[in-house]
Amino acid sequence: MAPLQITTTLLGIGLAAVILLLVRRDHLYLLHGLFWILVAGAAAVLGVWPGLIDRLAVVVGISYPPALLLLVAVVIVLVKTLHTDIVNTRVERDVRRLNQRLAILEADKTALRENRLG
Repeated sequence: MAPLQITTTLLGIGLAAVILLLVRRDHLYLLHGLFWILVAGAAAVLGVWPGLIDRLAVVVGISYPPALLLLVAVVIVLVKTLHTDIVNTRVERDVRRLNQRLAILEADKTALRENRLG
């Protein structure tokens, strides 16, 4: 194995170990951790078999194999960013609705107190 293959493989395995540790300590949501485990696994696979990206590029019809790797990386980052924005929007909407419900409950509580006193 070439030093680059060893380094890439170790980086993939190390990334997977860190992700598992983050999931275990509840710093990373399980489903997000699974996504990153897949990314780390892909890095490890490409580290062990670097010719795989060359074969995939030929199948897809790309003449410069690193361009395929960069294209896939950019698409994955864009999809992950879109997913994060969707989740953040859902959380913000839920927080807004909870704040509205809390305000209604506080108004009802105040009205009940006034009715008892008045």
